[in-house]
Amino acid sequence: MLPEGIEEILPEEACRLEQLRRRLLDLLGTWGYEQVMPPLIEYLDALLTGTGRDLDLQTFKLTDQLTGRLMGVRADMTPQTARIDAHYLKRECPVRLCYVGNVLRTRPDAFAGSRELRQLGAELFGHPGPESDIEIARLMLAALAAAGLRDLHLDLGHVGVFRALAAEARLPEELEGDLFEALQRNARSRIEALLARCDAPAGAKAMLAVLADLNGGTETLIHARELLKSAPPAVQVALINLERVADAVTHAGTPVYIDLAELRGYRYYTGVVFSAFVPGQGQAVAQGGRYDGIGRAFGRARAATGFSTDLRRLLRLVAADAAGSKGILAPHAGTKGLDEMMATLRAAGERVVTRLPGDSSSVRALGCDRELVEQGGQWLVKPA
Repeated sequence: MLPEGIEEILPEEACRLEQLRRRLLDLLGTWGYEQVMPPLIEYLDALLTGTGRDLDLQTFKLTDQLTGRLMGVRADMTPQTARIDAHYLKRECPVRLCYVGNVLRTRPDAFAGSRELRQLGAELFGHPGPESDIEIARLMLAALAAAGLRDLHLDLGHVGVFRALAAEARLPEELEGDLFEALQRNARSRIEALLARCDAPAGAKAMLAVLADLNGGTETLIHARELLKSAPPAVQVALINLERVADAVTHAGTPVYIDLAELRGYRYYTGVVFSAFVPGQGQAVAQGGRYDGIGRAFGRARAATGFSTDLRRLLRLVAADAAGSKGILAPHAGTKGLDEMMATLRAAGERVVTRLPGDSSSVRALGCDRELVEQGGQWLVKPA
């Protein structure tokens, strides 16, 4: 009955999803992140301004019946959050914002995946240093741990290394794009063939080719500094920043994997990029990175770094707590004592369900695991 990749959320999952949303928003708040609520739909030219243009193919489009203008349903909340920072808040200090909401995409990210995500994310605007990348990476890992995920590890890369090497080699735009695709697939023969077509210096081509081999543990950065020692200064700065992020995450207890050919979101990101993984999952459970200059399209370029994840995906990776209490079933016959007891239980956060007249359903069928019974003139909570 529903379109492919669109799902309904039934009561049990909806309850767990809402609990997870509250828990993670509370966590983000303790780190100083203020929540914003961008609109679900906007005029297309505003929605796809700046880095949002990369989302064009993922954005559902429709016509506004009031104005005749083309509108779009958001496929990602990050560009909207950047607009809020640059266009509305206009603060000079670093700004920390977070959000959670539905996003809709024309195609699923993975085979049989969903096209409607419950996206949660955090963005830090106005600070260009690795310290803000470290904060976002740590915050992402803390959020995933709070969601119940264990045995996390982090993949780290830096788009700036490839950008600087490609600029030094003066690669034509088309060739640069083809080389980017080949590096993503680790297609060595294709990489060699593409580099053979350009007339860049041999040293520049060799450094581009070696990116496919620079992956592994943190020792990879030692090899990178040696193999790329003649690279432009921007590459050296990128490697130093990447090392600082890797050290900070490793010291916090999370294993790190370095991959300098990891160019996910190459046209979007500008610096450090990171993805969190858990055992048994081939796809990242959360992703983030630096995307400086995103506010330029809104008249105020800002340094920016952030992460996002899909709450529904996190929920599927964490087993439901079967031992958790479900609720208390109370009789319908209302007395002052019963009403006061029910109000007290609800004020304490308990779920109290009233049995309606004529309903003979079991306690379990009504979603409860305990029952409110009267004994000796007192109302007591008893196991069902």
